[in-house]
Amino acid sequence: MNADSVLAELRTVRDWLRWGVSRFNEAGLFFGHGTQNAYDEAAWLILHALHLPPDRLEPFLDARLAHAERLTVLNLLQQRIARRLPAAYLTHEAWLGDFRFYVDERVIVPRSYFAELLAEGLAPWADAPDDVEDALDLCTGSGCLAILMAHAFPQAQIDAVDISPPALEVARRNVDDYGLAERIRLVESDIFSGLKGRRYDLIVSNPPYVTAAAMETLPPEYRHEPALALGAGPDGLDVVRRILDEAAQHLKPGGLLAVEVGHNRDLVDAAFPGLPLTWIDTPSSEDKIFLIRGDELPKRKQNAKSR
Repeated sequence: MNADSVLAELRTVRDWLRWGVSRFNEAGLFFGHGTQNAYDEAAWLILHALHLPPDRLEPFLDARLAHAERLTVLNLLQQRIARRLPAAYLTHEAWLGDFRFYVDERVIVPRSYFAELLAEGLAPWADAPDDVEDALDLCTGSGCLAILMAHAFPQAQIDAVDISPPALEVARRNVDDYGLAERIRLVESDIFSGLKGRRYDLIVSNPPYVTAAAMETLPPEYRHEPALALGAGPDGLDVVRRILDEAAQHLKPGGLLAVEVGHNRDLVDAAFPGLPLTWIDTPSSEDKIFLIRGDELPKRKQNAKSR
């Protein structure tokens, strides 16, 4: 069916949703950048194209679209298929809970389990929200976790660190959008190298942790994301090792380090058998994030096993 036929025959939002789901399944698209299936992805793109609320599909299903609207929807759905771009890069927006962030290909698409924990102020592991005065978002990317931390800990000054200047440009846009420039300091730094003398009550990090083998088999959608923000050596722990080696000197007494490592718990446990890591669950995950207090970290380089 050519484009003219599609435009002539598909009239309502329901028509376009059914067509989009069918075409996405036919094309074998991969999901995981904000949605988990063809239906949700098609709905998201259609609602975005029509400037409709992203959570209000049902009232509009039988609405008939003007020709210009149909053309816009068709173009967006076809781009998703032809270019295999994550939907977030097509819409330039990603959501963590109720928070919207601008994104483009300078940063990975936000999808951290920390969002669920920060909604509750990292309770019961972190200090009372008003007691957190200095916090660090290490490997900030789009700045999304730093912004969530600013809302969770209203008295905190937050450093948001990334090695990538282009990523920090995106983070700056998001920080400014939320009016948080006075509370969030963006720092270009290779892990802790640009933070000499800085100490924090809380350090949160969602670092690169994809293994070399997994990098070789990533679906096309993931290959549009910056490789620097994904891959971390043979066992995916190159950055995690550096964080654990250096974090103690950047935590205040009683300070907390929290790190997200995806599916790599077994690799972390094997590499750091002597560390008393606490693995915590979120409403949608198990064993993806570990916690450790600063006084439990080694004061000198951890002799981690390589895999």
